[in-house]
Amino acid sequence: MTSLLPFRPLVVTTLAVALLSACTSSVRVPAPVEDRSGMVRAPQTTSAPVTTTSAEVAKPLPGSENAGKPGYHTVQRGDTLTRIGLDNGQGWRDLARWNNLTNPNVIEVGQVLRVTPPGASVETSGVVVRPISPSGNASATAAPPKPEPAAAPPNNALNDEGLGFIWPANGVLIAGFDEAKNKGLDIGGKAGDPVMAAADGQVVYAGSGLRGYGNLIILKHNNTFLTAYAHNQALLVKEDQKVRKGQKIAEMGKSDTDRVKLHFEVRRQGKPVDPAKLLPAR
Repeated sequence: MTSLLPFRPLVVTTLAVALLSACTSSVRVPAPVEDRSGMVRAPQTTSAPVTTTSAEVAKPLPGSENAGKPGYHTVQRGDTLTRIGLDNGQGWRDLARWNNLTNPNVIEVGQVLRVTPPGASVETSGVVVRPISPSGNASATAAPPKPEPAAAPPNNALNDEGLGFIWPANGVLIAGFDEAKNKGLDIGGKAGDPVMAAADGQVVYAGSGLRGYGNLIILKHNNTFLTAYAHNQALLVKEDQKVRKGQKIAEMGKSDTDRVKLHFEVRRQGKPVDPAKLLPAR
């Protein structure tokens, strides 16, 4: 055993040299790099760069070329076809047909919809824009000056185009017209009280899809007037059905409101007007 002791340093030295040689001859691997940009980098590939074809470019929304033109409406967030129709004096079915909508429940913000019948004249700023002539050019002529409107009597029945509106319910008036806060009249009553058509017309909407109106009926009387009957507990007519003045079309209720009442609106070319000026005195 003692005779082997002088050789131990040589063995250790030999092993150390071998290890150092192995380290210097190995391939160096770069240290990992940490990307703190918060972005995930895609792996590098040798494939050809991706190109965007014209088919992948976003297409303009339907009707965008008509944005801002009279007789058209640009869809806003929260719009529905029923709401757009009510605000423009039209039925939603007509809007769907004029705009070739395959699914009237699907419209997009920014989409531009026709809200007047094709071929109809649209008056704006003293100029009547007429349909395109056979030569392909649209014609515009100055509108004749309008006479100053005569002062309307308190009971404005002469301006209802002969419709002869009647009160749609027999309850007491609990809220009057205020264009900013209340676009019609609120008439009180008991649940189940009859709601009657204020004039002859056609049902252009019957349902509960318009927020704030509950169970709603909209009647179209002519190309000027619509009437709306809201918060009913039961609807007794269907869309496209023709009704007569005084016909019971619903039962009073409190759908989407805090008390039993009928909310009644008159729209003249989509604009709310005070129904009290078109109804007979009580």
